[in-house]
Amino acid sequence: MWISFAGIITNYKDVKQFLVQKGHKFRSDTDTEIIAKLIKHIHGLHPNYSFRELVEQVIQQLEGAFALCFKSMHFPGEVVATRRGSPLLVGIKTKTKLATDHIPILYSKEHSKLKDTQSDHRPHGHEIPAHGLARSQSTSEFLPQGDNKEVEYFFASDASAIIEHTDRVIYLLDDDVASVEKEGVLKIHRLKRTLEDTHAREITTLKMEIQQIMKGNFSSFMQKEIFEQPESVVTTMRGRINFDSETVVLGGIKDYIGEIRRCRRLLLIACGTSYNSAIATRQLLEELTELPVMVDLASDFLDRNTPIFRDDVCFFISQSGETADTLMALRYCKQRGALIVGITNTVGSSICRESHCGVHINAGPEIGVASTKAYTSQIISLVMFALMVSEDRISAQPRRSEIIQGLRNLPDQIKEVLELDSKIQEISKKVFEKKSLLVLGRGYNYATCLEGALKIKEITYMHSEGILAGELKHGPLALVDKGMPIIMICTRDNVFVKCMNALQQVTAREGRPILICHKNDQEPQKYGSSVLEVPKTVDCLQGILTVIPLQLVSYHVAVLKGCNVDCPRNLAKSVTVE
Repeated sequence: MWISFAGIITNYKDVKQFLVQKGHKFRSDTDTEIIAKLIKHIHGLHPNYSFRELVEQVIQQLEGAFALCFKSMHFPGEVVATRRGSPLLVGIKTKTKLATDHIPILYSKEHSKLKDTQSDHRPHGHEIPAHGLARSQSTSEFLPQGDNKEVEYFFASDASAIIEHTDRVIYLLDDDVASVEKEGVLKIHRLKRTLEDTHAREITTLKMEIQQIMKGNFSSFMQKEIFEQPESVVTTMRGRINFDSETVVLGGIKDYIGEIRRCRRLLLIACGTSYNSAIATRQLLEELTELPVMVDLASDFLDRNTPIFRDDVCFFISQSGETADTLMALRYCKQRGALIVGITNTVGSSICRESHCGVHINAGPEIGVASTKAYTSQIISLVMFALMVSEDRISAQPRRSEIIQGLRNLPDQIKEVLELDSKIQEISKKVFEKKSLLVLGRGYNYATCLEGALKIKEITYMHSEGILAGELKHGPLALVDKGMPIIMICTRDNVFVKCMNALQQVTAREGRPILICHKNDQEPQKYGSSVLEVPKTVDCLQGILTVIPLQLVSYHVAVLKGCNVDCPRNLAKSVTVE
């Protein structure tokens, strides 16, 4: 038995205990092994079951989030795949056109249950259907037109893994069981029919280009994605902002703007980098919408059983659109009648499908685990939302105009910041052997501190902390000495004077901060051991320009430490488990 597995089985201890009682021996403590042992056990009980039926019996006993792909020597030439909570798609490659652009769904029906005398074959009370599953007599053959019937199928959790082979994919839904039989026929089955079920799965044509996911002249995908940000922010805004008329239209939510303006509050729910993008835009959303804005980590939001009301608008932000905690929080809010808005980078993802409306950030494929261009595009998407909602407020027009013109200049300003790369590389040589690094700022740049520290932790394995400069006297100042590397963000905005006060407190304790400040701003520069000058823009967009030096610091420190920049240890691109 060969199994490709992604996810986590939460009841694996119960299933393992059941299998041990039945005489099965285990070679490891992984949750993956119980799946292979369980399917072997059921095959021994029901040798007449088809490969697909065996898999269907297995997944009924499993709890958790998983994507599974099975092959077996007992069923040569066959593959069965299924998912629950984790993403899975089927790529289709043919030399001729397919006969249809969708595949119909077949449903299984249970006709009987195991008798009480067979109850000892059931792990912890789960009942396994006897004899097999009755099937519809109709078939769902999925073959190319013409004489050439050759067809290849690819199973993957992300489209970027198969784009070099085919651009046609089917996104499987939870509890879909896709099987490819000896004849090369693809069928999709479901055990039960639900009210939300559609009768078919549609083929989606991917738009990403192969060259988009290739490194080109860059040494890593992360470096490539950092340097793609002048283009990715343009792509995010393209077709949505008219800079001449100063209008913003987000097609995915324009029909819901009236409902959003009448809501009780806005909730921004996300994890990791996406959470930091929500923090980065919270202040602007409060200012332009004049609504209460609540920002929550999805895991904490679920732990608290937060009250949700029908007149709430809940934003769920995720690069992959498959983040498990965010998706569970989405379903929690949806059950309580709130309006669900998805902010994702992946068309066809679970959050995309389950939202009432939303915005695709259009940042392009992001391969590196540490998110960079998706973060800046998420900020711009939320800024565009704030501009769109406040369009009818006369008092907000000067502010809107200032922000829109700031967005117009942003791509050129990002290019300016990227020219600091060689200087940042030299600064990185001074800090890469240190054990810890602090990042300080406040106001709109507080989110930049959180995101910069997260990037450093992710790919350099160095301890790093983003600290609100206003909290220095409440504990963090004890960490400051001449040996502690500190990066401070001190730009000319409404908290500049307060940032200067924090900077003086740090230098008074022999701190030697690396400063990120505006070009030609002499006042803060006299306090810095090194200075990185960035262009000045409107305050709510400044975080996009100040985060890029921190992205580059994390990249260069990781390279100097010999870390795997694109695939840091213990982490995955799509966090599809709790």
